[in-house]
Amino acid sequence: MPVLSIQHLTKNYGNIKAVDNLTLEVNAGVVFGILGPNGSGKTTTLGSILGIIRPDSGTYRWFDGRYDGDERMQIGALLETPNFYPYLSAVKNLEIIAHIKKIKDPQIDRWLELVNLSERRHSSFRTFSFGMKQRLGIAAAMVGDPEVLIFDEPTNGLDPNGIAEVREIVQRIAGEGKTIIMASHILDEVEKVCSHVAIIKKGNLLASGEVGAILSNDRQVEIGADDLPRLRELLAALPGVRNITPVNRHFSLLVPPDVTAASLNKLAFDNGLTLSHLVMKPKSLESEFLEITRG
Repeated sequence: MPVLSIQHLTKNYGNIKAVDNLTLEVNAGVVFGILGPNGSGKTTTLGSILGIIRPDSGTYRWFDGRYDGDERMQIGALLETPNFYPYLSAVKNLEIIAHIKKIKDPQIDRWLELVNLSERRHSSFRTFSFGMKQRLGIAAAMVGDPEVLIFDEPTNGLDPNGIAEVREIVQRIAGEGKTIIMASHILDEVEKVCSHVAIIKKGNLLASGEVGAILSNDRQVEIGADDLPRLRELLAALPGVRNITPVNRHFSLLVPPDVTAASLNKLAFDNGLTLSHLVMKPKSLESEFLEITRG
């Protein structure tokens, strides 16, 4: 069942189309990544569906109208850098948020434990590292136990440890059955965290679906031999082989799943070639993303 339906959403800033006729649906219980380069319209899209930005045209609908105008109480969001009162503790800041949201039982200890801040619950916000501030922002989004969480670039500016920690927290939240909508330009994070993805560029939707469906089953291969022209000729004759690209003293290419390392070795051997380089790896979301956005 869809928790969010977007129909023909459009937002212009002067001559710039930030979001261009975007139509998208997000189902309950998924981790949905909105993936695109900086300036692709991700933040404008999130701001629009949260009611922060007024779109020029198009519509969006939360929860199929189940909450009769009170949908916002079922949505927690972390957009950009979280802002809190610097001299107040983590607990006090979350208590203020609970008061604003009119949450009678905010379960603050539960959310601080979720984001690994229990031991710093009474420390002032100004003493927190950037990663801790980001995690407190996630805890703030969880106040009220909403059905949907929206995160805009949640790992932006974090060091590798901070990225891994936020990734683990997002996965933990997803494990509780929450729907998560996460905008990011970091391909690796979307590939590791999200079950579904929409790829956008200049406000246009280029592809959408399960991560496994957006990713083709093709495998990326690096292959080399002394006689590169002859090797290229053999590779080009294989059915389904594409994107043969010279890289130093070998080729990078995409092959269908039935082409294996053994079959490539045999092909070369049967035609008098000895391979000097052979690496096979699954096609990544990065290569798929670059291929889609180039088009």
